[in-house]
Amino acid sequence: MSSRAPRGTDGGAPARRGRPAPQDDVPYALRVGAAWSWRVGIVLVVAGVLIWLLSHISLIVIPLMIAGLLASLLLPLTSFLIRHKVPTGLAVTLTVLGLVVLVVGALSLVGRQLALGFASLWGETRAGIEQLLAGLSDGPLNLTTDEVVGFLQEAGDALQNNGGTIVSGALSFGSSAGHFAAGSLLTLFALFFFLLDGGRIWRFIVGLAPVRARAAIDGAGRRGWTSMGSYVRVQLLVAFVDAVCIGAGAAIIGVPLALPLAVLVFIGSFIPIVGALATGFVAVLLALVANGWVNALIMLAIVLIVQQLEGNFLQPMVMGPAVALHPLAVVLAVTGGTLVAGIPGALFSVPLLAVLNTSVKYIARRAWETDPALRGSHPAPGPLPLT
Repeated sequence: MSSRAPRGTDGGAPARRGRPAPQDDVPYALRVGAAWSWRVGIVLVVAGVLIWLLSHISLIVIPLMIAGLLASLLLPLTSFLIRHKVPTGLAVTLTVLGLVVLVVGALSLVGRQLALGFASLWGETRAGIEQLLAGLSDGPLNLTTDEVVGFLQEAGDALQNNGGTIVSGALSFGSSAGHFAAGSLLTLFALFFFLLDGGRIWRFIVGLAPVRARAAIDGAGRRGWTSMGSYVRVQLLVAFVDAVCIGAGAAIIGVPLALPLAVLVFIGSFIPIVGALATGFVAVLLALVANGWVNALIMLAIVLIVQQLEGNFLQPMVMGPAVALHPLAVVLAVTGGTLVAGIPGALFSVPLLAVLNTSVKYIARRAWETDPALRGSHPAPGPLPLT
């Protein structure tokens, strides 16, 4: 018989006869939960630190992300021009200039419509204010003219006393406008080089990874890029349908500023599900101010019908297969992104989730081992040296 002393269940130090090892006193489920807890805690801490760091360089991060979305949308057009014998640099330049002309033209048209529309609405707004003042005097409150004037005087004094806050807000707006201009230029600059040298930039990033991980990172990144491009194109279609339906409905029932409303809905629809609903209620408010309760209720019905069309047909039938995300995941991503990063978080949360979902699935299936797009790009490395 062996003379060795009995050992603990973990193969460690021998346990005393009749006394269990210390780890045996901790239930297995608690040990597993503790192991998961500290690992998940580290992931959350790293993610929080990363978000904090990115928030301090948002002037760089947000333009780069917008440029990435635009590049995934415009790359097929650039590739089409290159296939038809247009030089690469000229094809990229034509694509970017076309985008700038389209955006500037749309903004000019909308600005002109807004100027004309608000000029025509001013008379109705003034009449509404006069009706409100008359209601305060003749209605249940039975306020006298002196009391109404006194309330207005108090409001004016409050406005004057908070002049410093208003001036600081105006200065902040000027600073934001400067940041917007700088961000727009950086977006166009990054978009140009993403379209021109995107492949070379990606190969450089992949080359920074360890040799054994390059094939997986390359394949996952390519699949994620394809998923993001599909998302942007499908979301463009969804935004177009929302804008046309709500804008046409507003024009039919006589809501003013129907064209600017359609453009506002188009822009807002890039925040899935929530954006079109929020901008649609702007149309309802405008209908209420201009045409009264009945017109506003009709506009509300139009907005809700469009939302049902998007939620029950466009999202599950078109968006779902394109990015493989459940509508609940989309809503949670938008809500979480808004809580963490405001409007940029709402805008980028869904495409980032789509890229992450596709990339993780690709790596989990070890799809790079049979990916024909990577064949010969990353030869399998030899065995690691022992020393």
